[in-house]
Amino acid sequence: MNGMFMLMQASSALADSIAGANPVLTQVGAAEEMNLWTMAVKGGWIMIVLALMSVVCFYILFERNYTIRKAGKEDPRFMDKIKDYILNGELKAATDYCRSVDTPSARMIEKGINRLGRPVNDVQAAIENVGNFEVAKLEKGMTIMATIAGGAPMLGFLGTVTGMVKAFWQMANAGNNIDITMLSGGIYEAMITTVGGLIVGIIAMFAYNYLVTLIDGVVNKMEAKTMAFMDLLNQPA
Repeated sequence: MNGMFMLMQASSALADSIAGANPVLTQVGAAEEMNLWTMAVKGGWIMIVLALMSVVCFYILFERNYTIRKAGKEDPRFMDKIKDYILNGELKAATDYCRSVDTPSARMIEKGINRLGRPVNDVQAAIENVGNFEVAKLEKGMTIMATIAGGAPMLGFLGTVTGMVKAFWQMANAGNNIDITMLSGGIYEAMITTVGGLIVGIIAMFAYNYLVTLIDGVVNKMEAKTMAFMDLLNQPA
């Protein structure tokens, strides 16, 4: 009986000790919790640069997505109407119709209509020049997007190197009094900038490839309209 009583007392004392320690553990755990903002701050100045790059990336993505999709929307009967206008000799109506559609393909066809009466090679060259200009307009900002896709991970790796240099510099100056808390700042910067750079770079890469796919679709439509227009000019009178 005495042994059982002593065991119960020991268990009670252990439970009280754990209960008393729980608030402390909870406070420590709360102090160690990190959110995205805290992690970004630990990353140092490179995280600011990465944040600016991400803003530019998303701006180009949404702006180009709207512009390219707008350029790709056309009347399915566009070339049929152009053919009817030209065969009926209504060149002014055909030109006005192209201007009302206001797409890259329509501007190319408009240039071709304005060159009617000249040699076919001259008409085709004029259309191709307009097409090259329109493609360049569609690709506006794509070079910046590609630079972000390749540069963000490199910038993140730069943060890794500078963070580790900082950590080892602190170790060298600490002498025999090395404390793990002294190294935390450099290690945070090293790891977080790498993650941030990879995230921004991956998003930019997928966004770039997505926009390239949209541009290719518009270019294919432009080429199809050009071929249809040139076939119309080469038809026997």
